Amino acid sequence: MVCTLCSVAFTITEDDKGFYQKMDVPAPTLCPVCRFRRKAVWRNERTLYLRTCDLCKKTIVSMYPSATPYTVYCKACYYSDRWDPFAYGMRYDASRSFFEQFSELLTRIPKAATVIGAQSINSEYQNWAGTNRDCYMVFNSRENEMLMYSRGMRSCRDTTDCYFGNNVELCYESLNVHDSSRIRFGDNVRNCLDSWFLRDCTGCTDCFGCVNLRYKDYHFFNEPLTKEEYDRRVRDVIGSYTRLMEMKKKFASFGASLPFRENHNTNSEDCTGDYHSGSKSCYHSFEVDQGENCSYHYFTKSAKDSYDCIGFGVDSELTLESIAIGYSQRIRWCVFVENSTELDYCKNMRGCSSCIGCEGMEKAQFSILNTPYSEDEYRHLHTQIVESMKRDGSWGQFFPVLLAPFAFNESCAMDYYPLTKEEALAQGYRWCDTLPGTTGKETMPLENIPDQIRDVPDGITKEIFACSTCGRNYKITTQELALYRQMMVPVPRRCFGCRHEDRLRRRGPMELHEIACAKCAKIIQTTIPSDSGKQVYCEECYTAAVA
Repeated sequence: MVCTLCSVAFTITEDDKGFYQKMDVPAPTLCPVCRFRRKAVWRNERTLYLRTCDLCKKTIVSMYPSATPYTVYCKACYYSDRWDPFAYGMRYDASRSFFEQFSELLTRIPKAATVIGAQSINSEYQNWAGTNRDCYMVFNSRENEMLMYSRGMRSCRDTTDCYFGNNVELCYESLNVHDSSRIRFGDNVRNCLDSWFLRDCTGCTDCFGCVNLRYKDYHFFNEPLTKEEYDRRVRDVIGSYTRLMEMKKKFASFGASLPFRENHNTNSEDCTGDYHSGSKSCYHSFEVDQGENCSYHYFTKSAKDSYDCIGFGVDSELTLESIAIGYSQRIRWCVFVENSTELDYCKNMRGCSSCIGCEGMEKAQFSILNTPYSEDEYRHLHTQIVESMKRDGSWGQFFPVLLAPFAFNESCAMDYYPLTKEEALAQGYRWCDTLPGTTGKETMPLENIPDQIRDVPDGITKEIFACSTCGRNYKITTQELALYRQMMVPVPRRCFGCRHEDRLRRRGPMELHEIACAKCAKIIQTTIPSDSGKQVYCEECYTAAVA
């Protein structure tokens, strides 16, 4: 197949065809990357604005700016009985296209300012997240406490600047760290304690600058030391911005010469992609936990028999081309659905069944464009809508780009498959030239920040800084400073956005390359391209090398 948008060739396997037949939909006409972008532009995670709730008039944090055409409610108002989603219902008009009518409903009906789980406490600055407590700037994360500037975290506490991790405590600037405590600057770490600058390590304690180690302690750049010598070397570094940046460069150079594993999958069988955990038969998928028989999945947990989904996924099956679907079955082309069955082209639905083209409904059934029908009427009109969409070629496609509520660079599409402004506009996406943030408001130059965290005064939380990379202004919160002091790490010289982008680069792209194992020459699939200069080993060779 050739993508109708970007003209890139892509493959539809016999298994793919079987799934599409099971879901009674045509095969996709867009390649996997274009399909991801088309969905992801409906998911703005990190671009947050201050605005007024259109119902209670309080100042709120929102993923929609004040200039949006939508009515936006705070969480308390949105989930209250002060408005009725059925009041915005429209009768289906067979003389007009379905997406034209759905667009009118989308524009009229109120939107939730952010996607936050009902049990979150004191965590206003979060999005697509839930059951968090005392968290700040946290995204796609659940069940955390005192977590800051992080994404993809679960059951973590007293942690900041991390990406994708479970059950960690007092960790900093880390990626894919699990079941660990007091890890600073760690990538792909499991069951480790009290360590700095680790890559691909398991079961290590008191290690610094180490790569590919298993169950070691008191190692410094893979060299075994006595406890006394190890403590002396580490004591000379920690807390100092200058010394830690020197060690960061040394660690990058040291690690580059050592083998890289073909992927970071754990306890997974017959999976392609990266960062699978406890999954089986999942293909071209990334950051999937406990998935089974899924393809083109991203950031999902416990999903089964599904294709092309982003986020959530818990205990869901037979979902297609959707975002944040949980505890649901037979969901096609939807955004944020819980405890529902048999929905098509719906958004923000809870406890619903047999609906098409609806938004903001709870415990609804047999509804079209937020209007309820009898079951017979619904079945008849649903068939009529499908036939009409087949005639105009829109059936089986995700929502048109023009209906997307966010600009391309506001959404998480920009994080994982970025486009330039010109490329995005050429593909029909919107672009925001006024993303939130300021420049030129700094009150203290970076060089005036004390090098040693022990010397940083409390008053630094009153200052404004300019990021050393992009120049955008940022501040240090009181909670943040307390964590830096506790973990003996220096105050950052870059804003959260640039720190997050650096973690994405370390994470690697969500695209697969076929290369030869540097040890045995077997052909493997990896996110590391052949021209990277890295020694990439297949699973068997890597396991033998680090045993």
